[in-house]
Amino acid sequence: MPLDFTAIDFETANSSAASACSVGLVRVRDGLVVASAGWLIRPPAGHDEFQEWNVRIHGIRAQDVRTASSWEDQFDRLCAFAGADVLVAHNAGFDLNVLRRASEATGGDCPPYRSLCSLQVARKIYDLESYRLPKAAEAAGFTGFSHHDALADALACAHIVIDAARRVGASDVFELAGALNVRITEPAITAPERAVA
Repeated sequence: MPLDFTAIDFETANSSAASACSVGLVRVRDGLVVASAGWLIRPPAGHDEFQEWNVRIHGIRAQDVRTASSWEDQFDRLCAFAGADVLVAHNAGFDLNVLRRASEATGGDCPPYRSLCSLQVARKIYDLESYRLPKAAEAAGFTGFSHHDALADALACAHIVIDAARRVGASDVFELAGALNVRITEPAITAPERAVA
């Protein structure tokens, strides 16, 4: 299998995981970046307050997303970009939680994505004082990007995984995960409810 995956990064309006206000997506095929996309999102109602702390981090304000597509309106576009790929993110638990929580907040179903954490990959492949995204990306040879811009962060994640795969000679994300002894998280599968007679 080739080194294929989609890197993803979200920015949020506040401390709610459902408050996605921006997404960045980077498609990698055979170890090369072949497509990227990023856009603003109007967070779901009830999760749409922009807190000062978050604004200070990413610079996105309520007025910036006023005319942006809502979570419901843009979700199909996001899923179409990602397809059935393994999703890669730096601290993947956060980004996958945003996917789930924003979907739940709008009554939608989130596809059962598998994920690989580039933070875990970086900790196994590099010897750094800090594994924050800018430092890990620099170790991968990707520098000078605007941290907390969702698209730039997704691109940085992609470069970490591409570099790590090259270093260990892994041909795909599963081989990379195995070589580094990190998990590709599988979605939780719930058993169907049985009718009670």
